[in-house]
Parts: sequence; C-alpha cells; structure tokens
Amino acid sequence: MQYYLNGFHTGDPDLFEAVREHNPQVIPAEVDVLIAGTGPAGAVLTAQLAQFPEITTLVVEKNDGPLLRGHADGVACRTVEMFESFGLADRLLREGYGINEITFWGPDAQDRNNIVRTGRNKDVAEGLSEYPHLIVNQARLQDFLFQKAAKSPTRTVPYYGVELLNVENTNTGGYPVTATLRSNGEDITVRAKYVVGTDGARSNVRRSMGVKLEGDARNHAWGVLDILAVTNFPDIRFKAAIQNADGGNILLIPREGGHMFRLYVDMGALDPEDREARNRFTPEQLIATAQHTLSPFTLDVKEIVWWSAYEVGQRLASRFDDLEPGAPSDRDPRIFIAGDACHTHSAKAGQGMNVSMQDTFNLGWKLTAVLQGRSPASLLRTYSAERQAIAKDLIDFDVRWSKTLSAKPKNPQNPEAGGLDKDEMQQAYLLANRYTAGFATVYTPSLLTGGTAHQQLASGFPVGERFYSSVVTRIADAQLIELGHTALADGRWRLYAFADAGNEKFDALMNYLAMDEASPVRRFTPAGRDVDAVFDIKGVYQRSHADTTVDKLPATLLPAKGKYGLHDYQKAYASALIGGGQEIFEARSIDRSTGALIVVRPDQYVAQVLPLDATGELAEFFAAFMQPQLVLA
Repeated sequence: MQYYLNGFHTGDPDLFEAVREHNPQVIPAEVDVLIAGTGPAGAVLTAQLAQFPEITTLVVEKNDGPLLRGHADGVACRTVEMFESFGLADRLLREGYGINEITFWGPDAQDRNNIVRTGRNKDVAEGLSEYPHLIVNQARLQDFLFQKAAKSPTRTVPYYGVELLNVENTNTGGYPVTATLRSNGEDITVRAKYVVGTDGARSNVRRSMGVKLEGDARNHAWGVLDILAVTNFPDIRFKAAIQNADGGNILLIPREGGHMFRLYVDMGALDPEDREARNRFTPEQLIATAQHTLSPFTLDVKEIVWWSAYEVGQRLASRFDDLEPGAPSDRDPRIFIAGDACHTHSAKAGQGMNVSMQDTFNLGWKLTAVLQGRSPASLLRTYSAERQAIAKDLIDFDVRWSKTLSAKPKNPQNPEAGGLDKDEMQQAYLLANRYTAGFATVYTPSLLTGGTAHQQLASGFPVGERFYSSVVTRIADAQLIELGHTALADGRWRLYAFADAGNEKFDALMNYLAMDEASPVRRFTPAGRDVDAVFDIKGVYQRSHADTTVDKLPATLLPAKGKYGLHDYQKAYASALIGGGQEIFEARSIDRSTGALIVVRPDQYVAQVLPLDATGELAEFFAAFMQPQLVLA
C-alpha cells in the first residue's frame, strides 16, 4: 500500500481527502453516472467510480436500507482477486469461510436406504489461483465495497428508499439521459450522462430500454436455507453433494462463522400449468425434505436465518445497452444493464453474484476513460459485445449444470432407469471447476484484446484470460510480492515487461516508453498528470534483487510523482525469490532468451503478449481506442 505521496497526514490511510460531501437530503439534478440498484454489480461500480474526484455518481436503491442477510454467498477465486485490487481481499479472507474440499454422498450399496460418502475432491483445482473459494454473506461483501466508496474523495453513499421508475436517452445536450425517480411519494427528474441499471431481474432500466429477459423455466424447484442446527452428519463443515436413493438432492455449503450452513434442497418437478406452486413452499417443507435426504443422519434445526424457494431457469437479454440493432455508427450507448438485470440462472454454481460483479468491473474502467476524455465514447460499445457473450456461455453451462445437480443416482440393480453413478457425478464437478472458480471468461480478439501470434513468448499468460499472479522480489526492499496484487482498480493499463537474457531489448523498451514521441505513455497521458496516471509499467529482471540497486534502474521504473516529485520504488522486481522457490519465468512459461511484454487491461485481463521490441504494434493497439492528449512534459 502506498500513501503520503502528496504530504504526510495522520489517521486512516484508506480515508481520502474529500472533494465533496454526501447530502442525504438533496438528490443532485445532474450527474455523470446514475446507478440504479445496490446489489453486487452496483456495489462494484460504485466503488470504482467513487475514487475519481472529477466524476459525479448518484446511487439509488428502492429498498429502505442495505441488504442485511441471505441471498448469494459463494465468492469465486476470481472475485477475491478482483477484491484485492480494491484493497479488500484481506477482509474477505478474514471473515470468509474457505472451501478446500467437496465430498460426495450417495446411496449405500449394501443398504440403499442409507447414504455413505462416495468420494472427495479439491474444491478448486491445483494451480488455478493463489486464493481459495470463499463463503461470505452477500450483505457483508457489499458493505466492504460501499465503505470503500464512502471513504473515497467523492464520499459516495447510496440514497435508499429511492426507486428509478423509467429512463430515456434524449440524445441531446451534455446530460442526454433523463431518469424519473420516486422518493417519499414524490417524482424527481435527474439528468445524467450515463445510467447503469443494476436493479435486478425486474429491472425498470431494462424495461425502459424495451429489452426483455428471454429464456426458459425448467419447471423444477429448489429451496435454500441458511440455518443453525444440530446434526450428526459428519461432513457438515465440508461443501457436500448429497443424493439419496429416492432422487433427493442436497448441495451443502458451510457458512462463515463456523456454525451456520446453507442447504440447497431439491424440491422436485413443478406443474408448468401452476405458476404459483413455487410460492406455496414453506420452510417446514424444505426442512422435512432435507431431513429425508440426509437419513439416517439427523438434522435438528434451531434457527432459520434466511430461506427462499426458486424455480430453475436461465434467461438472457439480447443486448446490455440501449443501442438498438442497426443504430447509426456515430451513436454510442448511454444506458447499460448489468447483473440480474440482463442474465439470470440457477444459484448452485455460485456464478450469479460473481459474474454480475465482473460485468461492472468491465464497464467501470470504460466509463472512467470516456468521462476523463482519454477514450472516445465508442469504447463503451465494447461492454455489451464482451459481456453478453460471456453471459451466454455461462447460461449454456448452467443448463447443463442444473441437470447434473437434479439427476438421480444410478441404481446398479436397475441400470435401465438411468441416472448418474458416483464417478460420473464427481467428474461433472471436476469439469465445472473453471466456471465455479470464476476462470471460464475468455475475451476473444477485438478492439481491446489482441491475437495469439506471440503467445509462445509467455504461454502462462493466455491472451483474453485474466492475468495470473506469481511471486517476485521487489528490488528496492527485498519484499516478496504477488505481482498481480500490485494492480489496483484505478482504471490504468498495466505493462509488465519481462527482461530478455541480456537486457538490451528491455532497456530499449524502457527508453522508448519514456522518451519516444510515438510512445503510448507520451501520447495518451494528460499533461500535468503523474507519468503513470494512465500506464502502470512494471519491470521484472532475471536476477536476484541483490544484483542491482535502485539508482541503476531506468527512469521509467523509478518515476518521480506527486507534488514533491517523490520516487516510486514499487515498479522494479527480480525473478529470484529469497529462500528459493519457482521463479515467475518458469511459473508462467516466459521465454528467458527473448523476454516478453504483457499488456493487461484495467479489469485484469491479458490484452496482448508482445516481443519487447514490438513498439509499433504496441502504439497501434492503443491508438485504436485512446485519444491523444497534450504532450506529456
């Protein structure tokens, strides 16, 4: 963590000097961005935008206060990585419950009236992430993000009890989007440059766009219970997939705190003609079904913390912005939807909340770049193009996954009846691992993601996938650092330069970035801003930290910043680790002879793998979506 750049100050280093204060009595009439909804997607976008003093953000929520309990709880490894960029991963790890293994239970071959453990696997495959799969109450996760926003320079705080009724893009004026809000029975008009609907499956923002969620219900019901209970089921603190001979299914999730746990309980088929059937379930029915599935083990429920029943279904919006098919090429989107407002699916893969947050993690940096004048508004067209494809892929997976979880166990005495045997069930979980860990997203070649012509230079950083962190040694102070953890959710692009064998190309690249008029750093960094305000450049040498000193580093890796011109000592790293261990060149299969330049998007996805001397390709890539600034002094 870095602070004191512009002078010493006491107190909480996470509390920034305010440029404005939140007034709960006055809703502003004009804002840059209006966010409707304070669910996970809205919380991530709020935390992103709040840190930029020049951006005004209004967040409204129709409920009278923040979420307190229930709803989603699974935090994928990829989401923990994202929270690290907000400085919040430690809080998640402290409060969350780590899931290390999943156990499988099925009918006892000797007595099919009983259930026995049939296998166990790692919950997250080896080598996917440095972080575990966590269980954290959605309410706490949102608290962390809104606390971050409240400490930001803009002191952004949601307005509760305020509902967005409708929104319209007038395509005129500096604030072309008109939104009608209702607060205390009074309608209020707010004008905005952009509106983002994170207002759930019944989104008024989506309705205003004339877009529907399209898909199918599966006519199958599940119940979910967060409970405090006494039980003799031995794997109560493991994630567990449980089946009995009757076709009863439970997915058990141990919850944070060490005592509470969640049960997803299969409640069977629904009559497609009875649209109210789901609403007639009671918590007593869910508990009785769970007790039957767990038999001969007992379940004595002492307290129901939260419960719900839902029908399995997958639905997707055809577009995630207000650009209708055939819209003129010079028209850019102004209204966006994210999360449940544009894709819904079953809860048991743990992807609804996680994918929703990745939606706005994608959108937030793009809005910032456009509002700051660093990119043209056409950049915002890439949001719907990228995220709608990811949501479609997730829904296709969820259809398959829901069928797997509802399948009956195969009966060896009656194989013609179908079902899955224990090995098939475990294999299905293994195949789903990249989805449930949050690593199934791959951005295909586009304006923001290059091709794979140079992928062999660093095969451990696949283009289009998230940047996979690895440990390096900081040259300035011999600290062991996860390189990926140096990337903040601040809208900056990352350029990770891995040195070639003799450092000749590496040194030439550093000189080009700092001095050449064609360098993206010089072309696209606004005058008067810190040299790393747009591009955060890191260098990794193939050596021990003791082989050099900071005074021998190129100026690019020792930039002077802030009002005092203080040096930033956190740009240069060595691959050799104190005490030994696998170096990043081996861990990520980086060519030692040639080195490589890894270009990483602000949302932590690899955009390019380039040779160190491919300066022309580098400049061409950024020129496609960035606007030249006044020449950086």
